[in-house]
Amino acid sequence: MKFIALPVDGAFLVELEKNEDERGFFTRSWCKKEFEAQGLKGNLAQCSISFNKKKLTLRGMHYQCAPYVETKLVRCTMGAIYDVIIDLRPDSLTFKKWHAVELSARNHKMLYIPENFAHGYLTLEDNSEVFYQISEFYHPECSKGLRWDDPAFGIKWPKGKKLICDRDLKYADFKI
Repeated sequence: MKFIALPVDGAFLVELEKNEDERGFFTRSWCKKEFEAQGLKGNLAQCSISFNKKKLTLRGMHYQCAPYVETKLVRCTMGAIYDVIIDLRPDSLTFKKWHAVELSARNHKMLYIPENFAHGYLTLEDNSEVFYQISEFYHPECSKGLRWDDPAFGIKWPKGKKLICDRDLKYADFKI
């Protein structure tokens, strides 16, 4: 695996190193030793899948607060997404900065999201599926979110009418 540092401190784009032949390819998508060698969290508590029927479905911006903060490794296994993260660590040099990457079934890239980052995405194709590997068990009482269009962050989303659930529309403005 190749780890590419992103402009928000602690986040990485992970490119798979494929062993290809006439049949296709084989690759590792997870290796605890390689992640820990990069100084990244190497524990997994659960895996989840999100399936989205329609293009321009927006999910986010979500995070889990203390004491159950989580890291995530996200991969799009079908379709394509515009994946966005926001650094919510007040002591970080990249506090309130966001970054986006395109993840797709075609590019096989993954996004490593550190603790105390918000995460969300917009589907770029119908029938997009997202696979999450998560370091902490889900605790509903610690599940939080930020508005996808909060001016505190100024995220530049792809154009088009978005399908967004009521919960994601009702988050309050960000406050430090």
